[in-house]
Amino acid sequence: MDSVKKISISELLEKKEQTALIDVRSPGEFKEFHIPGAVNVPLFSNDERAMIGTLYKQKGPHIAKAKGLEIVSPKLPKMYEKIKSQADEKEHTVIYCWRGGMRSRSIASVMCLMGVYSFQLEGGIRSFRKRIVEELEHLSEVKKPFVVLEGLTGTRKTDILSALQEKGYPVLDLEGMAGHRGSIFGSVGLEPHSQKEFECLLWQRLIQLKDAPYYIIEAESKRIGRIVLPQFIVEGKEEGQRFHINYPFQKRVAAIYDAYNPEQHEEAVYEAFTYLKKYLQPAFAEEIEQAYNEKDYFRVISLFLEHYYDPKYSHKFKKYKTEAIPLVISSVNEGVEKIEQMLNNYKREIKKGV
Repeated sequence: MDSVKKISISELLEKKEQTALIDVRSPGEFKEFHIPGAVNVPLFSNDERAMIGTLYKQKGPHIAKAKGLEIVSPKLPKMYEKIKSQADEKEHTVIYCWRGGMRSRSIASVMCLMGVYSFQLEGGIRSFRKRIVEELEHLSEVKKPFVVLEGLTGTRKTDILSALQEKGYPVLDLEGMAGHRGSIFGSVGLEPHSQKEFECLLWQRLIQLKDAPYYIIEAESKRIGRIVLPQFIVEGKEEGQRFHINYPFQKRVAAIYDAYNPEQHEEAVYEAFTYLKKYLQPAFAEEIEQAYNEKDYFRVISLFLEHYYDPKYSHKFKKYKTEAIPLVISSVNEGVEKIEQMLNNYKREIKKGV
């Protein structure tokens, strides 16, 4: 009979703030997706986990388990100390792995034997993932209007959204949740999130905004880097009230330079340019490469805006069925003020049912 008591994901979420949550999966698994607030205390490194998996397939479960025990045994004292330090600060301790199997059960057993009473999460992180998918489906059916900020690259849309969110407006920061800015250069200086992590962050934010009368987003394509947006957001963007931000060209260049910091991320910028190069006219690509070699990044940015991104996005904006309200701004503060004025009118329209 299993001596380790189990806890369901529903029970865990009810008492999560009082719980020391321990993820015993490998660092790679943890990085891809984990329950918010969890601490990674891995049984195996990424390489060790791969090796155990190979042994399991090639030599069978007994050989794999024996090797796993050999690897884990020397780690147990440090694992115990780390888990105990977390447990001492909380009322409950919950240990989880991928599907509530041997990894979490074995460590929970050891901790209980050592006097640190621990639960095992029933179903592992898969139960949490299932919960997110189900609730996102439910939340997507709650129809709310969308306010969409659009504009050419560098028009400070993200900064305006950030300022609005700080003021308490119902912003869905999709790029922030994706860890990506949306273009070929979008991952420069950032750590892109997995689809699972994105959906977890979106789920959390939607719950926070469950009473909001509308959502504010930036105009995005269906994909942000490797993230695929839920269909209800894509439809909300296409049907929503659009505000088109106009910002001076040279200020846009400066904003992009500050955001991407090309001197610090020179290799990543060039790697993105190399990928994009095959889609560019040869003469244009050569001009950009020359500016890049001369480290004239302001010229690189200006050329990309003038000859690639501006024409591309201007054409894209024409495909919308609804008309956008133009907003000419010269600073982020001015943009925030003008959006707030528009939102006050928009909220009155929503209340009237317009």
